[in-house]
Amino acid sequence: MANRTDPLAKSIHGTNPQNLVEKIVRSKIYQSTYWKEQCFGLTAETLVDKAMELDHTGGTYGGNRKPTPFLCLALKMLQIQPDKDIVVEFIKNEDYKYVRVLGAFYLRLTATVADVYQYLEPLYNDYRKIRHKLSDGKFTLTHVDEFIDDLLTKDYSCDTALPRIQKRWVLETSGTLEPRRSALEDDFEEEEEDKEDEQPMDIDEPNGREKHDHYRGRSPTRDRDRERKHERHHRDRDYDRDRDYGRGWERDRDRDRERDRDRDRDRDRDRDRDRHRIRDEDYSRDRDRARDRDGRERERRDRDRGRRRSRSRSRSRDRRERDREDGEYRRRRDRGSASPRGHAEDGGSRDEPKKRKEKKEKKSEGNAPDPNDPEIIEMNKLRASLGLKPLK
Repeated sequence: MANRTDPLAKSIHGTNPQNLVEKIVRSKIYQSTYWKEQCFGLTAETLVDKAMELDHTGGTYGGNRKPTPFLCLALKMLQIQPDKDIVVEFIKNEDYKYVRVLGAFYLRLTATVADVYQYLEPLYNDYRKIRHKLSDGKFTLTHVDEFIDDLLTKDYSCDTALPRIQKRWVLETSGTLEPRRSALEDDFEEEEEDKEDEQPMDIDEPNGREKHDHYRGRSPTRDRDRERKHERHHRDRDYDRDRDYGRGWERDRDRDRERDRDRDRDRDRDRDRDRHRIRDEDYSRDRDRARDRDGRERERRDRDRGRRRSRSRSRSRDRRERDREDGEYRRRRDRGSASPRGHAEDGGSRDEPKKRKEKKEKKSEGNAPDPNDPEIIEMNKLRASLGLKPLK
């Protein structure tokens, strides 16, 4: 119930008054301690006391987007919807500048276009200093007339979207508003009157000079018409100047917006270029790292392969040496494990090759062909005719 709009409140711009504040900001306000402790049960009469305690303006600030008391009281005014007379008294209050600013902010959100220009434009003459809280939590110094100018010219103020309003010259053309009268016109008129009073009046001079005749022959009706014409001329000139100033200010604002848009576009282009450059550098660095890692891996594999080869060669060499040692060991063992005959058998064993050789020679002699064989003789003759050696 504490966050619901007053049942007797009227819809503003075709919606619930609290919906003029965005939902995210509204939820932040509902969760804030100031809303729960200070804004609970406030009415249009007791709201003035809380507004007099304000010492700065602003929207939300900090990392968690905490709302300011100024924004909480503005939402409370949207919730209870005070009468228009109370809001006008807020704006006309000259003793408390933050009460005036709060009333102007609420009127900008809820009032019609004609009321906005009618009640807010006189505040351009208020040059008092006010503190404004930025989104990072720091304070900046501004003025009441600057705050009013933001309400009339910008789309956002205090993290709140302002309803769109028409330009003043459109309302003047349609007859909704009268031409704006500058506050300096009164000063100009007073200066003109002072200058006229300082001019000498020689009506008592006895001679009939031209200047004396001029002043003595001037009629009050002619002077009154001349003064009205002079005032009308100054008023039209000031109106033209203000209108030209407004149009020039709009042109300057559009030019500044275009310049800011171009600057943002250039910044985005530079950011994209830097992002692509950083991405290319990261890709090149990753590729170099991968290449270095592959090279180290290849060197490690080659080194392991060389180690395995050297290890296999050493193993084969050790195996051959071991086989050779085993063979020598077996031969020594075989020689050491001979028959108990001793040297006699050893001698016999040493004579065995000679005996086998002699036996082989005898066998070959026994199988040798007979030289007196007629066939052998015939063959030797044939070989001799061919120039070959005879058979043995």
